[in-house]
Amino acid sequence: MQLKTKILLFVLIIPIVLLAHGVSPEDQAILNNGGLISYILVGAKHMVTGYDHLLFLAGVIFYIKGFRDIITFITAFTIGHSITLIGATYLGIKADEHLIDAVIALSVLYKGFENLGGFEKLFKSSSPNLLMMVFIFGLIHGFGLSTRLQSFDLGQNQFLAKIICFNIGVELGQIVALIPIIFVIIKWQKMKSYDAFYKAVNTYLVIAGIGLFIFQIYSFFNGH
Repeated sequence: MQLKTKILLFVLIIPIVLLAHGVSPEDQAILNNGGLISYILVGAKHMVTGYDHLLFLAGVIFYIKGFRDIITFITAFTIGHSITLIGATYLGIKADEHLIDAVIALSVLYKGFENLGGFEKLFKSSSPNLLMMVFIFGLIHGFGLSTRLQSFDLGQNQFLAKIICFNIGVELGQIVALIPIIFVIIKWQKMKSYDAFYKAVNTYLVIAGIGLFIFQIYSFFNGH
């Protein structure tokens, strides 16, 4: 298989496989019948199928080196999205899901743009502090997760416990989803084709971010 074909398959496979992103009657049925454990399962499923979250995190992993740095930045993202997921859901603060997903799409675009040296090339300046931006985008992604969770009928019993269990599931799903992404990136870093792979995937992040943004804005104005 030629390099270009491998790269194309890799950058396209995540959105194709993860089209289940969102809420469904089946998930509601699981939550109704499964107790607190079901919130962990649905939270994990949502993150594993959350292609927009994972595309952003893949972009973050591209930019940093070393396992310790990966842990640091993923932790910052996790703290950020946990704050808004738990807080916004508990307080009943929500936004239109298409608008918040449009902002999340811009975070994917931002990360690809930054990785390709866009700030230096276009604005002749260094990019903002990465750890700070990862935390800020974590807050935004968490608000999106909260909006999804609030789409379910959570009832009144054990309300906070349900939110926390969903958040735990999100963290577990994030770990499961990131393991193969980290593995592929680290392995490819040792290959001569890594520069081409890096440029191709980050260009795809820019294109995917633009495409997802347009789709969400279109859906917002057309009531889908």
